[in-house]
Amino acid sequence: MEEYLEEELTEPVSPMGQCLNNTSLCSYILAFLEFEVPIHDLPIVSLVEDAFLSIPHFTSIMVNDERGVKRWKQVEVKLEEHIIEPKLIDDGISVDLYDKHFADYISRMALEKLPPTKPLWQVHVFKYPTSNAAGTLVFKLHHAIGDGYSLMSVILSSLQRADDPSLPLSFPSSRKSSKPNKFSRLFLNKMPQFLSIPFNSVSEFGSSLLKSTLLEDDKTPIRSGVEAVEFRPTKLSNVTFSIDHIKQIKSNLGVTINDVITGIIFYGIRLYMQDVDYRSRTLNSTALVIASTRHIKDYQRVQDMMLKTAKSAWGNRITYYHVSIPKLEDIPISNPLQFVMKAHTSIKRKNNSFAPLLVTKLLQMKVKFEGPEVVAKYVHNTLRKSSLIISNVVGPIEQMAWANHPIGGFSFTLAGFPQSLVITIMSYMGVLRVTSSTEEGFIDEQKLMQYMNKAFEIIRHESIAKENIPKWNDFF
Repeated sequence: MEEYLEEELTEPVSPMGQCLNNTSLCSYILAFLEFEVPIHDLPIVSLVEDAFLSIPHFTSIMVNDERGVKRWKQVEVKLEEHIIEPKLIDDGISVDLYDKHFADYISRMALEKLPPTKPLWQVHVFKYPTSNAAGTLVFKLHHAIGDGYSLMSVILSSLQRADDPSLPLSFPSSRKSSKPNKFSRLFLNKMPQFLSIPFNSVSEFGSSLLKSTLLEDDKTPIRSGVEAVEFRPTKLSNVTFSIDHIKQIKSNLGVTINDVITGIIFYGIRLYMQDVDYRSRTLNSTALVIASTRHIKDYQRVQDMMLKTAKSAWGNRITYYHVSIPKLEDIPISNPLQFVMKAHTSIKRKNNSFAPLLVTKLLQMKVKFEGPEVVAKYVHNTLRKSSLIISNVVGPIEQMAWANHPIGGFSFTLAGFPQSLVITIMSYMGVLRVTSSTEEGFIDEQKLMQYMNKAFEIIRHESIAKENIPKWNDFF
């Protein structure tokens, strides 16, 4: 790589940014905007220019300075090299055939590395109708530029409310219930939780280290275990759930929305695994959950994130933790609610510990003393030894529009990770969309999504039945 004098360059690339863009690990975020109307007249060039070119990382490339430190270098951006529009013969082609063309195009595009001599992003304009949209924009953004929060902030900052552009987009509230609670009762309730933090921290952090180094998941119908699986073609599929129904299950079981959706995903995966290979119902499978280390829930304006005083500054502020997928041997198929309750217990233990923070500190120390390439290999190995990755992003409650073109669907996925299965979750307009990226030819993505939907229906039915069981107090 060519070396540059420091005065020619801007800020250093963050340690996590270096880890996500090297020979061991090169990952991307793909975000999809699905429009309800044709986008032939959408002024793509001017919209992208306004959205991206004011952000330094979207007008920079990674280079080495004279000391070998990776830094961002400002370059001239030629938008025509970043805005890509595939051309198809559109006379008499059915929507089903367009779906196939789109799926094949995304599979090829996800595998292609972005050239290091240009800023690390692209916008793909698919103007043809599919079963999901009249036209689709696909943003391919290198993970080294920023995390999901940062990159979604860029996209969301460019969009408006479809019903009234003068009003800001709003997001699901993260505020807890404000029910009155006496201090003494609150103290007593929190005391066991507080006392368990040291034990949980040691236990969870130790378990994470073992699963990153010594322990490896079994080969199953969701984990091929082949080398370089990240370079194999993938297939995308999705299923949607009503957020109101998810909230109903949450209320009936006394858990969180994350617990519910995680339990549904785990139950659907086990049902799929059992169908493909009955023996796999009892094999070891682990999900690697990507979590944000930010202490702010709402999205900030991109301009505010660039300030040194920002509450949630730009960058990759993420960590991860392992969650074991319950086995059908441990949980009878007749008791699916236990998948939700097991997820609740596991996630609560991790949240009630310093394990995610310790993982972040460990990676930072390894970068400092061993270098980003070593850390990238460590993270790659951690990913490879697990069965799937789960990542979620919160989207707006209201419908969005771009240049008066209403957006009916909003989703994302990840590429470049060494796993046969990647699950991403996005909320938008009262709907929770679960997207799977699966190793082509190994996982039956349609069958997997059918089992996800079946798991949702069963768990919802069982939670309603549980809620309707008369309680002892009802008789008095």
